[in-house]
Amino acid sequence: MIDALKEEEIVNKVGGRFKLSTLIQKRLAAINSGARPLVDFKSDDKMEVVVQEILQDKIYLDATSQVRVTGEPQRPVGGPPEFDLSSL
Repeated sequence: MIDALKEEEIVNKVGGRFKLSTLIQKRLAAINSGARPLVDFKSDDKMEVVVQEILQDKIYLDATSQVRVTGEPQRPVGGPPEFDLSSL
């Protein structure tokens, strides 16, 4: 198990266990869909990468429970891709 998840620091940073679980699940889904990690952390365990992103304040949940990248509040991380259908 990842030691950081045993500590209250990460729970308090995100705002509670439910939000932490939601953030981890959504970010893991994004990484599994091809999103690049936002931290330079050498591990094959994607869960460890997500935990490091949280601990390093790279990602957070906004008020609508969307994963956001710190410094880029307008663009959610993960989710369905947006296509420009005007050229079709």
